[in-house]
Amino acid sequence: MRQVMLPASLEELWALRKEHPDALVMAGGTDLLVRMRATKKDLRPVLVLERIEELRHIELNGSEIIVGAMTSHQQLMDSSIITRHIPALGQAAAMVGSPAIRHMGTMGGNICTASPAGDTLPPLYALQAQVALAGPEGGRMAAIEEFIRGPGQVDLKPGEILKQVIIPLPGKTSVSSYFKVGQRQALAISICSMAVFMQINQGRYIEEARIAWGSVGPTVMRFPEADARLQGSQLSASVLREYGEAASRLVAPLSDIRASAGYRRMLVANLPLRLLA
Repeated sequence: MRQVMLPASLEELWALRKEHPDALVMAGGTDLLVRMRATKKDLRPVLVLERIEELRHIELNGSEIIVGAMTSHQQLMDSSIITRHIPALGQAAAMVGSPAIRHMGTMGGNICTASPAGDTLPPLYALQAQVALAGPEGGRMAAIEEFIRGPGQVDLKPGEILKQVIIPLPGKTSVSSYFKVGQRQALAISICSMAVFMQINQGRYIEEARIAWGSVGPTVMRFPEADARLQGSQLSASVLREYGEAASRLVAPLSDIRASAGYRRMLVANLPLRLLA
């Protein structure tokens, strides 16, 4: 029978990890539980993080927004801090699974699963998020794009967990949005997703742009040179169409059961036009 442990603090977690170095670590469990059912011969113990309250919070701290790794997707949707300052992240959380999944699933779990189709990942890339990692010997920081190394691959050292996500507080003239295309309106894995962060002045001129793409490569993709060409341009259909066509040539999509590579490139070319709405 599998042993399940529920530490109530990080100190208790470190002690249990030392005692059970091979234990699996579970956040919300919406991905891990599926894998555990598929590999029933793997009976390693499980360390469940849900009772560690210091991992579940959303706070505004000076020039940063800090989100605990065990914060659920529903909490992201309900947070006035997220809604006011970085709405793209709340919009992405609303696209995750069903209401039951959104109440169980966590942002830290979504990051560590490292799926290129993970809904919260493109907004975190566009918002220049960093992750705070913690272990019994101390902590360290990493940019989100450095932490995620490939599909299902993250830069977690033995004994470490993802503790927090830290997002720079955007300026007052910033806008952010998340757009997703799936085979259905709900309970759909992304065929293509786009997260956008922009600083736009009163004349609708783009002062800064960061756009991140999901499900069109092995990880979330960004094209800083293409983004830089948007700076100084007035937000318009022609500017966004030109950007979309450039991005569609840079993405690296695969064909799978959900969509062909060609269809994904077509979506990349056209999704930027949604910003006009």
